[in-house]
Amino acid sequence: MVKYVLLSDNTLIYDYRNFPLLDFLPSAPSNTIPSSIYKFLRGKPMPATKTGELKYAPYALRKIEAALLGANKPGDVVVAHPDYLDRFVKDDTEVIGISTMDPFGLGPTTMSYYALFKTPEMNAWVKKEWEELIQKVNAARKGKKAKLLVGGPGVWEYTLLREEVERGNIDYLFQGEADDVAPLLFQQIAEDSIDKNMFIHGYSSFDETFHRYSKNDEKFLSRNGAAGLYPALDAIPNIVKPSVKSLNEIMRGCGIGCDFCEVTLRPLRYYPIEKIVEEIKVNIQLGGFDYAWIHTDEFFAYRHLQNYVPNEEVLKDLFRAIMAIPGVRRTNPTHGRISIPSAYPDLIRQLSEIGRAGPNNWIGIQVGLETGSERLAAMHMPAKTLPLRVGVDGSWQEIVWRGVYNLTKYFWRPAFTVQVGQTGETDEDNWDTVAIINRLSNSFVDGRPFEFTVTPLYNMPLGRIKAKTFTAELTPSMLAVYYAAYRHLAKMAMRDARKETKSRNLVVKAGVSSLISLGGLVMYKTIEHIAKKAGLDVEKVKSYGVGSNTHFESWQMVAKEN
Repeated sequence: MVKYVLLSDNTLIYDYRNFPLLDFLPSAPSNTIPSSIYKFLRGKPMPATKTGELKYAPYALRKIEAALLGANKPGDVVVAHPDYLDRFVKDDTEVIGISTMDPFGLGPTTMSYYALFKTPEMNAWVKKEWEELIQKVNAARKGKKAKLLVGGPGVWEYTLLREEVERGNIDYLFQGEADDVAPLLFQQIAEDSIDKNMFIHGYSSFDETFHRYSKNDEKFLSRNGAAGLYPALDAIPNIVKPSVKSLNEIMRGCGIGCDFCEVTLRPLRYYPIEKIVEEIKVNIQLGGFDYAWIHTDEFFAYRHLQNYVPNEEVLKDLFRAIMAIPGVRRTNPTHGRISIPSAYPDLIRQLSEIGRAGPNNWIGIQVGLETGSERLAAMHMPAKTLPLRVGVDGSWQEIVWRGVYNLTKYFWRPAFTVQVGQTGETDEDNWDTVAIINRLSNSFVDGRPFEFTVTPLYNMPLGRIKAKTFTAELTPSMLAVYYAAYRHLAKMAMRDARKETKSRNLVVKAGVSSLISLGGLVMYKTIEHIAKKAGLDVEKVKSYGVGSNTHFESWQMVAKEN
């Protein structure tokens, strides 16, 4: 008997040919990428074990699995491979739990593609994949008692598309962190006996000004505030089986306070280094990985000091502890802000030495650049530069430029996001973003070009999503940001595709790298066509912010002197 069957959103378990940034592929509208190309580029799903379980599962799902295993027999809980679902869903199965990220394509990246291609319908590949999975699950449980529970960060999309709950035959949706309460949650759902002292029927959402509010709904469950809105650190279990891409958490929350980000509302909780090491060992010893991808919404804030000064010794101790684990050859964090590499180049150098970074081992990190406009940065993310201060320690663009200079110098590659459509945005603000992209794209350190990518995101107002009016008009200045970003991305793809495509099959490696290079060029030219049609002077975009800009040249001179 398998009481609880856990499943992942399929788009979270493909290997994407092990090429950075292809993980965003499902966000693209299905009418812009043919099925044959999409299925080739997404690669294969994670392998199955001999019993039909998923060998590698998303980290969040592994946490729920660990929590359930702590209160049940080992055979009662299974993370199923989608191809072998029928092996586990039987008459005595009680709950099927699915974790989702972006079920209907309302996430920032997906909405950005809708805006760019003026797609009138929500038809992203991620939506098609989710609908296929729900159909498969409902077919497997037809005529059986198993309840269907959906959780994960994508649950908020069901609050906007409420009719999809009944259409998907979903019994409950859970919103929030459930590491400590998962066993009772699953048991109560199975028994139709929700304890209102633990859980409330309803969900939290945000209005157009990003203020939280609550709404009652019998299909949604969330934690009762009386029992605590978040699990305590010591109540969060360690994973017991390997996660996708050897991902391991080191903290929760961020605290920087950007007004467009929900993560900043969560309390900061730091895993002890010992706990981090124990989880990484699971991935190395049971998963066969040789690297540790450490997840955090703000790496440089791990056990930070006052005013968000980085705790340099602790960060180095963390890297040392990870690299000392037998079998670990490399490590990198998921997210971090640019002000720390700008202000603390020696910290980056030392972390690179500990992490054995070099020309064949780049440390990747996602960075929220968000804008090149000093005005918008001060308006929406004033703490982003801490402990530096704009004006005292340089302009926002200077801080960013120095940060990328130091990252490239010591073999870190940032993946930036930038936004268009922010509240209070002007055309000048967008041209400031074009300027910083171009300046970075034309900069060098030690004879090497700056290494970075830029993904533009459309800041879709929540009110427009709720009204189900999904089209958005990108102004010429917004398209200038898209054009500058994808022009640089095409440059990066042609330069780095072959060496970054990790495959032992030389034919596959050549095919994937060629397709990625071609894809980058095609995307660039497609956006160029859209931009020209909208009246954008693309020649202006290509040179904006560089050339005879004496301020930019002074940054270069200062870098050479240092």
